[in-house]
Amino acid sequence: MNTSRHTETAFETVIEGNLLANGYTAVPSAEFDRTSALFPDQAIEFIRATQPREWKALEALHGEKTRAQVLADLVKWIDANGSLATLRHGFKCYGKTLRVATFKAAHDLNAELEARYAANIVSVTRQLRYSLSNDNELDLVLSVNGIPVISVELKNAMTGSTAEDAIRQYRRDRDPREPIFEFKRRILAHFAVDTDAVFMTTRLAGPATHFLPFNRGNDGGAGNPPDPKGRSYRTAYLWEEVLQRDSLLDLLARFIHLQVEEKRDDAGRKVKKETLIFPRYHQLEAVRDLVARAKSEGPGHNYLIEHSAGSGKSNTIGWLTHRLASLHDSANDRVFDSVIVITDRVVLDKQLQDTIYQFEHKHGVVQKIDDNSRQLAEALESSVPIIITTLQKFPFVSRQLIRLAEERGDDGDGVLKTRNFAVIIDEAHSSQGGEAATDLKEVLGGQRLREEAQRYMAENDSVGEDELFRSMAKRGRQANISFFAFTATPKHKTLAVFGNGGKPAHRYTMRQAIDEGFILDVLKHYTTYATYFRLLKASDDDPNVVRKKAALALARFLKLHPHNIAQKTEVMVEHFHAATQHKVGGRAKGMVVTGSRLEAVRYKQSFDAYIKAKGYAIKSLVAFSGAVADDKLPDVTYTEEAMNLGVRERELPDVFDTSEYQVLLVAEKYQTGFDQPLLHTMYVDRRLSGIQAVQTLSRLNRTHPFKEDTFILDFVNDRSEIQEAFKTFYEGAEIGEEVDPNRMYQIKGELDSSGIYALSDVDLFSETYFKPKLKQSPADHQKMNAVIDRPVSNFSDLAKADPAEAEVLRGKILAFGSLYSFLSQIIPYQDSDLEKLYVFLRHLAAKLPKKGGSPSYQFDDEVRLDYYRLQKVSEGSISLSDGTANKLDGPGSVGSKVAREEEVPLSRLIDVVNDRFGTDFNNADQLFFDQIVEAAMADANLRQAAIANPGEKFELLFKNLLESLFVERMDQNEEIFARFMNDKAFQGLVSNWLATEAYAKLRKSHE
Repeated sequence: MNTSRHTETAFETVIEGNLLANGYTAVPSAEFDRTSALFPDQAIEFIRATQPREWKALEALHGEKTRAQVLADLVKWIDANGSLATLRHGFKCYGKTLRVATFKAAHDLNAELEARYAANIVSVTRQLRYSLSNDNELDLVLSVNGIPVISVELKNAMTGSTAEDAIRQYRRDRDPREPIFEFKRRILAHFAVDTDAVFMTTRLAGPATHFLPFNRGNDGGAGNPPDPKGRSYRTAYLWEEVLQRDSLLDLLARFIHLQVEEKRDDAGRKVKKETLIFPRYHQLEAVRDLVARAKSEGPGHNYLIEHSAGSGKSNTIGWLTHRLASLHDSANDRVFDSVIVITDRVVLDKQLQDTIYQFEHKHGVVQKIDDNSRQLAEALESSVPIIITTLQKFPFVSRQLIRLAEERGDDGDGVLKTRNFAVIIDEAHSSQGGEAATDLKEVLGGQRLREEAQRYMAENDSVGEDELFRSMAKRGRQANISFFAFTATPKHKTLAVFGNGGKPAHRYTMRQAIDEGFILDVLKHYTTYATYFRLLKASDDDPNVVRKKAALALARFLKLHPHNIAQKTEVMVEHFHAATQHKVGGRAKGMVVTGSRLEAVRYKQSFDAYIKAKGYAIKSLVAFSGAVADDKLPDVTYTEEAMNLGVRERELPDVFDTSEYQVLLVAEKYQTGFDQPLLHTMYVDRRLSGIQAVQTLSRLNRTHPFKEDTFILDFVNDRSEIQEAFKTFYEGAEIGEEVDPNRMYQIKGELDSSGIYALSDVDLFSETYFKPKLKQSPADHQKMNAVIDRPVSNFSDLAKADPAEAEVLRGKILAFGSLYSFLSQIIPYQDSDLEKLYVFLRHLAAKLPKKGGSPSYQFDDEVRLDYYRLQKVSEGSISLSDGTANKLDGPGSVGSKVAREEEVPLSRLIDVVNDRFGTDFNNADQLFFDQIVEAAMADANLRQAAIANPGEKFELLFKNLLESLFVERMDQNEEIFARFMNDKAFQGLVSNWLATEAYAKLRKSHE
């Protein structure tokens, strides 16, 4: 044994000692058969001890050769089907099915199974000599009934030898052609371990072997925390927890699985890719923790899982779904009758089906609802173990339940029998609000919800209002439904509704995912451009215009101006051709995010024309919904399919994946949920903020073996705002200011006194609306519309007399609905007046006349573009490690204030735009000064100084910052920079002028 071996012996001994003290047995290396790559004695011992009848039958056939025959058939079966499938389902020997492992049942009712489970021989072998051609050794090998399943190479970081050395050892010295290392046939996972870190792989491939971090995470980032008691290694969790006897058997039974994907290569051929999936630490911890809590707490609880992109969410959902579907409590009763997965992703459906079949080896456990609401109703009535559906089908299920009951001759009323459900939500944002979510609760609440409504009625001394109180009861938590909501970017509502005290049940942060290399940092290479322009009034008319609407029209005029489109197209195409196209092994792709469907059309036309003129080998696709009218050619419309020369919408992701296309131009599509690892560069010409910014830019973060970095070129957004958006979720979102529940009653009082509706209108509408479904008629629908029409007429009259006041009122109506639908999920109001008003206002809002009263503008003839310049203003990394993250504040009373829109002359509005972008010195010079002011305003200390100090003191602080701002931008305007640094009089004039501008803007923004 060499010197380096001695340094790891103590480490090895500690691990072995812990395993042996917790159910393992020690098996010496000499008992390993190198030819079959098994421990034959342990395999035979388990089979004979647990299946004596089968052994006796085989012995009658083969006599003394029984052992040899059983081992020969076992080896053939493992070679053909893999060790995992053999451990789970056994193998055939002369017509007999022999089991080589017994896994723990979901309940404790079968004593024989418990005995067989206890008989499993889980063993550890030190210094295993495995090769037929040399005496190489593996530090530790773990086996189950003679079949090796885990290998471990140990290094001692205190002697300068780390897990990275173990990884190199696996790559250089472990021949993947050796029987013990052949993919999926013997050892299933290989661990490279030192005292601080753990890495793991499921396939050895020589120098190409790819190891993944298998660490717990440390303070929101990568790595492992120290032992809080200071008694053990940072990596002790691996052998004390993950590889513990019961845990290892559980991993083999319910976690490790073979993922098979069929993809087309560049030649269009179907290629099958097999990947052996071993859970990462955070996945294993999350699933086990959630299952344990569901077992002890029972139904009726909410759990939020905040897992970043790159966390392997699909597999986590698959494992959790399977575990919950078979979960039994301490009394051996099933905790949930059905597990319902809410998702719109086809890929998750197939993955669930394939994965669970490997565990169960039987079909029918999973049913995808891909037909209609009747199919969902039948699955719910039949208690199908796992149901995959969309949220949108639930509003129609009650009527289908009635029809099913009528067909059976039952007295059905659309109510399920009381059952317990686990609801797993693939993306929490899209499933927490609106009536579809409460319809889900109503359907699944079943008879228990009806009983809850009756209790409400009794407490309120009410009679005959079953449907009203049932509608109230369905909004809150249901005692028979547990929600497990997954999201990478939770909103305040998500944390409030699904979190425990505003905190997630489990968290895997964006920072840890980036640190561990599971996603890329998309903000590492971020370049921003600014558009400088001057607009001139081109007509003699100078009409009065509404400032806000005219500003939007002017912005639209610029965005769609051919010169603007052409200049940005040139920047994007040339950048893609020179910098991006050769990335990711020459297969890199780009995405252009546009601000509207018409912009997407214009960019598609401009891209194709420019690429053709240059002769570049680049092809583009465009993605937008519906048909887009051409504002220049009234009779012309554009569709996605036509502009893509026949590529259908559902085919577009697969077509874009081929080598034929390189750039995808999008408008409101493919900005969430689009998984394309070849996507390297994003060109942004759309305003982004908050969660939308994170979700859109994160399309770039998927990893690829040849993808080393990403790039963003942004024409619109401010770097500091993008930084703030990402920082909110970088180390885990925190809930901020809560909503005052009394605000609900304040808005209700303001609405009740508005005179738009009478309380009798609300009561009359509710009386009809909350009739039992079986007793409702077309006449009732007519009556409800008639009741609503009176307030609609009153609102229309107000809008004519005072448009601004009407919009204030509309805002309050919408605010009440938003607050009630949110707060009623958290606070059991039990106030029938609130429920009645909510339902009434929801229907009233739908019938109110659309916003109007001020015109929209087209300035194509009145305005011309006089000056235009596109300039790079910043580049480099946007750091997420500086400063503090924003907290997620709750919804306020949106709509309670509406500013009256000011009318100004068109020429004055154009002057405002020109003043902002500069003519005091000349166009370019003024724009340079404006940029200095904007950069200063982004400084947090300066913002605070403007709030707390008079102008004179602020000016002193501002001048301290100003010189560094000029130095940072010296290359943008060298003439101004030189004059500022050398001419004191000029410096004083400019400093005073810029300080005054910055102070005024900062003070105004704080008001």
